[in-house]
Amino acid sequence: MTKFHIFRFDPKADAAPRFQDYEVPEAKGMTVLDGLIHILEELDPSLAYRSSCRAAICGSCAMHISGRYRLACQTQIGDVARQDQVVIRPLSHLPVLRDLVVDMGRFFENWRRIRPHLVAEGPAPERERLQTPKERARLDSLVDCIMCGACYGACPSARDNAAYLGPHALLKALRFIEDSRDGADEERLALAASDDGAFGCHSVFNCQIVCPKELDPAAAISRIKRRALGSRLKPKLARHAKA
Repeated sequence: MTKFHIFRFDPKADAAPRFQDYEVPEAKGMTVLDGLIHILEELDPSLAYRSSCRAAICGSCAMHISGRYRLACQTQIGDVARQDQVVIRPLSHLPVLRDLVVDMGRFFENWRRIRPHLVAEGPAPERERLQTPKERARLDSLVDCIMCGACYGACPSARDNAAYLGPHALLKALRFIEDSRDGADEERLALAASDDGAFGCHSVFNCQIVCPKELDPAAAISRIKRRALGSRLKPKLARHAKA
């Protein structure tokens, strides 16, 4: 048996958060999500959490598990149980709606601020906007984000500044800034390379550590900084060259 030590809080009924313990029979290969399902179906139907695909694709079951943000469906109990106990908390920096369910409104609002869609220049072609293999390869490390929120929960800048875009939004911003088909790269760069964007990052690298898809938001943020500084230096270099 493994003890699940789970954060519980219903703002409508509870004066303060608490933890509740459950005993879960562990089988080989059993995931933390399997344990939560067992609790919900067999022990306590009042437990609230999010899950959907059970295949590490949707990102909805991201939570803080035994000291680190992870996907519950991707995390085996045997890998995270410490002294036969798994400690589970909700994502940080977002309001708790109930137990392990948080309000993702601010998370997605920050994502919408960077206009996460292609803004093409000129009329649409008859068939498609083409890219070379080399141009497409620049996006390979940027397109697999599943918007789970693990990086946001682990980010101290998101904790200290509610207006901070977050690693997820900045990664998505670079995905379109680097896209050869996009016509709003300068506009998007101006937003992303701000004090509430890339220059609000403290380079702690928590986002890099916890990403379940092994992406590197920290490197994406660094690329935004370099690109912004380069665009600001070009006019100065051009004036010096003329002088």
